[in-house]
Amino acid sequence: MEAFPLWGYILVFLLPLLITYNLLFKRTKHKNLPPGPTPLPIIGNLNLLERPLHRFLQRMSQTHGNIFSLWFGSRLAVVVSSPSAFQECFTEKDVALANRPRSLSGKYIFYNYTTVGSCSYGEHWRNLRRIIALDVLSTQRIHSFAGIRKDETERMIYTLARASRVDYAGVEMSSMFHDMTYNSMMRMLSGKRYYGNEIQAKDLEEAKEFRETVEELLQLAGVSNKADYLPFLRWFDFQNLEKRLKSINKRFDTFLEALIHEQRNKKERENTMIDHLLNLQESQPEYYSDLIIKGLVLAMLFAGTDSSAVTLEWSLSNLLNNPEVLKKAREELDVHVGKDRLVNESDLPKLTYLKKIILETLRLHPPAPLSIPHVSSEDVTVEGFNVPRDTIVMINIWAMQRDPSLWNEATRFKPERFDEKGLEKKVVAFGMGRRACPGEGLALQNVGLTLGLLIQCFDWKRVNEDEIDMREANWFTLSRLTPLKAMCKARPLVNDIFK
Repeated sequence: MEAFPLWGYILVFLLPLLITYNLLFKRTKHKNLPPGPTPLPIIGNLNLLERPLHRFLQRMSQTHGNIFSLWFGSRLAVVVSSPSAFQECFTEKDVALANRPRSLSGKYIFYNYTTVGSCSYGEHWRNLRRIIALDVLSTQRIHSFAGIRKDETERMIYTLARASRVDYAGVEMSSMFHDMTYNSMMRMLSGKRYYGNEIQAKDLEEAKEFRETVEELLQLAGVSNKADYLPFLRWFDFQNLEKRLKSINKRFDTFLEALIHEQRNKKERENTMIDHLLNLQESQPEYYSDLIIKGLVLAMLFAGTDSSAVTLEWSLSNLLNNPEVLKKAREELDVHVGKDRLVNESDLPKLTYLKKIILETLRLHPPAPLSIPHVSSEDVTVEGFNVPRDTIVMINIWAMQRDPSLWNEATRFKPERFDEKGLEKKVVAFGMGRRACPGEGLALQNVGLTLGLLIQCFDWKRVNEDEIDMREANWFTLSRLTPLKAMCKARPLVNDIFK
């Protein structure tokens, strides 16, 4: 075996000293930083991190305040759980906080920081947002896909109706919501369905592998990966993180390459997002490269399927635990839609109580409990505290939306709270400022239509007297710990329509 070189021993000895010196230097150089726990040499506060991270950070804020600091190795991170600080960050300081941190996930999964969610602020990001606003998620394009969303939702309703025509039937809703949202998004992107009785085995296997890959990524994603802040851990691939991310990247890229190749070789282009982008590629190849298209498709699938499915799961879970809210929502549907037709998207503006149910669900269970981290491009102050250049800024949306000083009965599911004018603006599940989620409109349409149909078409109850388990999985998104199971029975309306 070759002997370990002398320079290697020197580096192993000096690196911890350099990191410790760097950490101490930064702490003494920058005055009036937000308070926080004392960091250890080399690792900073990484030893303190616990999952789920949003709950851990909430506990830390109760000790150190709604703006506090942590050290990830020698990297400063500031955590914000205050609505006033949040407003300041993404109104007055929005441009200064518009960058993204570098991470192994961004490098390997999101095409070397080139996707809309992973790239830092600049010309490339502005180009991507322009493409999304004008070509991918414009109001006109979202409306043009209303038929797809309606069809996929009604297919799920039909499946439930067949199982519950005569009496209550036990159903597992988590997989149904994921199948429906995935089919809906894939049809908008490519015109293809991946789940259902008529689906070919090849497509079903592709979808299964893609979903499993997304689930694996959700477990690895986030700011708590120690190798992102302690570079020497990458020398021996700590916890096999780099190897696993490379594997995920290969699987994602193979799927996306095949999808774009298939769309490009079709005899005729259709009204799909990928076809539209391929048409634009022919005239503007510098803006619409295959890499850009793959990144956009990945962002849509990653952000647009799991988040909608998770919101539907939490919404129905809350209704099952609060039958009086379910009854009130059904009465609203009976008044504004009637009992002789199914609700559609054009009815949603009239269904104000249904909207309040969704808002309350997003308040208690935001799909991303921690916003995607920001990085300061210059020295700024937030509520009097200094936030130096190159600081990671994290927003604890989950904690902010459950703060008892801001919300009456903060942990209670209470849609009526939004009778108070202006309160809905405090729900910030989709973020704020120029880096806010661009898919908010599409998500609310999807969730509103699906939840409205489930309430209108079925009587619901829990599988037993116990309340629905509301524990969370330790993932990047706020997924349920256990799949949602319930009992449903078709109402006369759905039996008459789906005879």
